[in-house]
Amino acid sequence: MLNKLFSIFSLDMAIDLGTANTLVYVPGRGIVLNEPSVVAIERGEHSSRVRNVGNAAKQMIGRTPADIVAVRPLKDGVIADFEVAEEMIKAFINRVHNRRMFVSPRIIICVPYGSTPVERRAIKDSALSAGASQVYLVDEPMAAAIGAGLPVNEASGSMIVDIGGGTTEIAVISLGGIVYSMSVRVGGDKFDDAIVNFIRRKHNLLIGESTAEKIKIEIGTAIEPEKGKGKEMDIKGRDLVHGVPRNIKISQKEVAEALSPQVARVIEGVKTALEATPPELAADIVDKGIILSGGGANLGELDKLIRKETGLPVSIAESPLSCVALGSGKILEEWDALAPVLKSN
Repeated sequence: MLNKLFSIFSLDMAIDLGTANTLVYVPGRGIVLNEPSVVAIERGEHSSRVRNVGNAAKQMIGRTPADIVAVRPLKDGVIADFEVAEEMIKAFINRVHNRRMFVSPRIIICVPYGSTPVERRAIKDSALSAGASQVYLVDEPMAAAIGAGLPVNEASGSMIVDIGGGTTEIAVISLGGIVYSMSVRVGGDKFDDAIVNFIRRKHNLLIGESTAEKIKIEIGTAIEPEKGKGKEMDIKGRDLVHGVPRNIKISQKEVAEALSPQVARVIEGVKTALEATPPELAADIVDKGIILSGGGANLGELDKLIRKETGLPVSIAESPLSCVALGSGKILEEWDALAPVLKSN
């Protein structure tokens, strides 16, 4: 009871520092923040200042005047702009605690399994500079598996495929450790880029990343419709031939064609992981199947396509978008049992 009461007033937090979105989990309160990983910077003649962070900054993408630029400080799951990332983390910490007094929380941050020691150090230093008292790192596939409710501490193999904004993390987990993992540099951003490039190539129409994301969410599919073109959607963009705005209709069949090369890379990664899995654990995966998490898991028919290509049961986690944040938050709440999964570096 005392621990539960203490958690309500906890300053500690777990951060899923994603390429597309950042989620923050506070013990006793759950997920308290879910906003785009975007910072709007106003550049002056001699200095720059942060104009907006999160949702307000994302709305500025493609709509800013010359002296304001919307920056995404993470690329492929790791920090690409150290100073901007630090400002973003600091803003989110202050927003979560909503108080003026100085706070120094203990923070767990999720990192891609394939990130280098230099990239991990950059993430850790950004959080420390933003005001954290202690920073721990956890591999994204491990956090996703915990958040999906998989028995990570048991002597039984579990397979998680976490499709985030910048990377797809594929891992086989047993006895509280990662037996095999690989990071494929494919995620929601690459899906969006594929849609933008396809429409530009086929229709001579230039669309923005926000429009591409909307197409992906509303009619995106990994499998072409069996009959006809499937659902259609009206989109607007700039005609590359005449330079004027133009409307067109795009179909599910076209979106599936656009996404096919990127989806194939995800499936190739899953097959590679299965081939590298020890036989005893492979037998467990045959029984329990593959769990999909991350925003990319919501792509239409993706679970069916992976099931078809691997012959294994495939299911989507209950809360795919928040699995990583929920898992890292659970580590804070069940520290004694789950702290060993944290990375020492």
